[in-house]
Amino acid sequence: MAVVDGTERELTRSRIRIGDRLFRFWAWSMAALLLGLMLLLIYELLDGAWLALSTFGLEFLTERSWNPVSARYGAWPAIYGTVVSSLLALAVAGPPALLAAIFLAEICPRWLEPSVSFLIELLASIPSVVYGLWGLQVLVPAMRDPIQQWLYTHLGNLPAFGCQPLGIGMMSAVAILAIMVLPFAISVSRDVLRAVPNDQREAMLALGATRWETIWRAVVPFARSGIIGGLLLALGRAVGETMAVTMLIGNRPDVSSCLFSPAYTLSSQIANEFAESVSPLHVSSLMGLGLALFAITLLLNGGARLLVWRVDRGNRRRR
Repeated sequence: MAVVDGTERELTRSRIRIGDRLFRFWAWSMAALLLGLMLLLIYELLDGAWLALSTFGLEFLTERSWNPVSARYGAWPAIYGTVVSSLLALAVAGPPALLAAIFLAEICPRWLEPSVSFLIELLASIPSVVYGLWGLQVLVPAMRDPIQQWLYTHLGNLPAFGCQPLGIGMMSAVAILAIMVLPFAISVSRDVLRAVPNDQREAMLALGATRWETIWRAVVPFARSGIIGGLLLALGRAVGETMAVTMLIGNRPDVSSCLFSPAYTLSSQIANEFAESVSPLHVSSLMGLGLALFAITLLLNGGARLLVWRVDRGNRRRR
């Protein structure tokens, strides 16, 4: 019997070792597959954009002209529109997202929180084209007459509001982007605030702090890195947004300091022109826009990782 039991134990250990090896092989294979897909994507973008890069060189990134008739292509207007619209949308959506997350995590009654959270998640699942249609029918008219006209009348001496209000343009695109990224920032920030240990709150309250002092001085600083990560996740959504921005931004390759002017983003220009491009240089230039968008995304993700790491290190030092 002892021999049989020993044999069974050896067989069990052998099966476990085989299972471990299979799992390890599967995990490494999936990681290698992701890396291979990333390298393949970079290769295809570089290969497709090589004609434009070899023709224009680094001027492709700084050239302001985009003219298929004269075969002159420059990515700067689309890069400018992408960066400016995304950063402004994050600046508009960031404070409301943080306050809404604080409300849901710290203040909202238990009977109300599920309904509000469901509505926020529903906003995140609405298709981009629906946001675009709503923006054309509701947001653009409201932007043109009450908002932009007032800004033009009273603040027209400033460069940001010094051109004729059109409704469609950079300002409308920023507004729709801010609405679209709001649910992502709220959801991540809410979950991070909920993960703060109750010891943080109880210690602050025991020292005589009010509820708001506890939230601002104990809960929010503890969750700072996660909140920043959520905001940067929302920024990544804004950078890659296509349909709604294409419908509202005006689609003109121009660099203007005025928020009322039509503009272009990298994703909207690719979506508008790729199906109609006929010359190899035009196609290659659009692939170059895709490569620029990919590079911006990598820079943003890398910056986000670095920022979260620095915040985490600062929090550990203070503790």
